[in-house]
Amino acid sequence: MLKMSGRILCSLALLATAMAATGSYASEINLYSVNTGSFVYHLTGNKGQYNELFNNQFFSVERKFSEDSKYSVLVGTLKNSFDDRCLSLALRRDWYESNNSNWVFKGVYGYTGEFFFKSFSHCGDSGTYNTARKWTGVGFSPYLYNAVQYNFTRYVGVEAGIILPSVFAMSVQWSFR
Repeated sequence: MLKMSGRILCSLALLATAMAATGSYASEINLYSVNTGSFVYHLTGNKGQYNELFNNQFFSVERKFSEDSKYSVLVGTLKNSFDDRCLSLALRRDWYESNNSNWVFKGVYGYTGEFFFKSFSHCGDSGTYNTARKWTGVGFSPYLYNAVQYNFTRYVGVEAGIILPSVFAMSVQWSFR
């Protein structure tokens, strides 16, 4: 029963994310951004057992809820610490933005795990992903990421932060403002 509940919860989360990301107009392209070039380093003394550095192949598309919203939704993909392809669905919250908009302190909170496409089916094979699969039937891990982003221009920003509890991450954000 718990495994079926996990699958239903995952499906509902995906549906809600898809609904939030749709319904945009071409004139609202400035609400979108793309996140690429992720660098990951495990702070717990990785001795070669984890996928890291630039090998995680992170890519996501982000859409703000509105021009002045502090919230946005992200949909993307990455290779997790165990080198398995995962789907990422997350909500971003900008907690603080400097007056000149160059500095942003943000949090990204979401689901990273299996999805019904074959390429995402092994995400739950190891680690906390596998523990979640045993409990719910869906291999996933909640991602709690807090970062500082510096925007060089309206179009390009670089961020650095921690995926709790102990993974350092950096990436580049490309905006269409």
